[in-house]
Amino acid sequence: MFGALSYNMDKVKNTTATVLAGQKIIESADGSFTIAQIAKSFELYQVANRKTEKTVVHISLNPDPDDMLSDNNYKAIAKDYMGKMGYGKQPFIVFKHNDIERSHIHIVTVCVDEDGRKISDAFEKRRSMAACRELERQYNLKSAVEKKQNQTEPIFKPVNYKAGDIKSQMAAAIRYLPKYYQYTSLGTYNAMLSLFNITAEEVKGQYNGIARQGLVYFALNEKGEKASNPFKASLFGKGAGYNELQSHLNTSREQMQNSPDRSKLKATIEQSIQAATGEDDFKAILRNMGINLVVRRTADNRIYGITFIDHQSRSVWNGSQLAKNLSAGAFNDWWNNGSKPKIELQTPGSENSTTNANHSINQNKTSDKEINPSLSNAANALSDIFGALLPQSAGEDYEEEAFANQMKKKSRGRKR
Repeated sequence: MFGALSYNMDKVKNTTATVLAGQKIIESADGSFTIAQIAKSFELYQVANRKTEKTVVHISLNPDPDDMLSDNNYKAIAKDYMGKMGYGKQPFIVFKHNDIERSHIHIVTVCVDEDGRKISDAFEKRRSMAACRELERQYNLKSAVEKKQNQTEPIFKPVNYKAGDIKSQMAAAIRYLPKYYQYTSLGTYNAMLSLFNITAEEVKGQYNGIARQGLVYFALNEKGEKASNPFKASLFGKGAGYNELQSHLNTSREQMQNSPDRSKLKATIEQSIQAATGEDDFKAILRNMGINLVVRRTADNRIYGITFIDHQSRSVWNGSQLAKNLSAGAFNDWWNNGSKPKIELQTPGSENSTTNANHSINQNKTSDKEINPSLSNAANALSDIFGALLPQSAGEDYEEEAFANQMKKKSRGRKR
């Protein structure tokens, strides 16, 4: 009980949540609430408990972001939901959270009645889903089931650090990209993340004499500079952590080492170099072929890193991994010293192949004019490439998920 109430009341103290309503809950004369008062409201029920091991119930109800609900709507929905689930006569308290893209409510109660008897939880998940569908109809809300079935709109966008709720914006890319893309180093991972205005840094230290390693994430501004406080990897789920990243890098190395995509990508890049007149032209050609180019420069404009992100094979490559003439040094000589890399295509019928490739590239150069000029190169590519690729995650609160997982761990510990 203390964990569930502390989680919600901490958000109230941070002004990212409010106490919306309470039933049979003790409150101060000025209408405020404290954890001690709220906990005391449940005390008689818990003392009367006969043999139920887990008495605390922590519920989260999450309408669609487009459902414009008033506080009175939320109160009514909470009361109706509790009634449908058999908790209508129980003490409960309702918190409204505003710390992510969509407002939503949390309800804390107990599952034993005033005589200490357990309120039935038979088929609880099924009954809860049925109650939610009924509430959607009753309050004319968007159907979660229909949304899941019809979800084809583009989801992912580069992080806008000025828009607020940075953590939720970052979470979408950080949580799902490893499931779809292969990369072999922290550098190539960061090249991928940079398309979303995110970067990751490795942190090292010691705890009780034991060396520890981890990751923190930052949002970036339009200049590629850090624009947020660091976010611990644990806020974005287990898959965002250091050990999981190392495992992903090792798996990617094995899979990419002998991948036929490597030679295909190399040939495409070399053909693009032949057709391009300079850096911007080269990037545009690649972008229209589903490839992003990430260039890293020193303060004096020397190129020290070149990374190609191939969205067709969903793999990320440093130029030096592909060929010596595609390394950072080769592009530095081209764009800073005017010495274009020499390309010799060694494919059967190379003359025709090169002609056809250049014809295709020239067509892409023409279509590049249609790209939205108000967006960055990366944003244009992402809007075309990532549409409906990954599941919706805007508005997910990974802190809530971490809290739920923490409660599960404590429960398993008590059982042992």
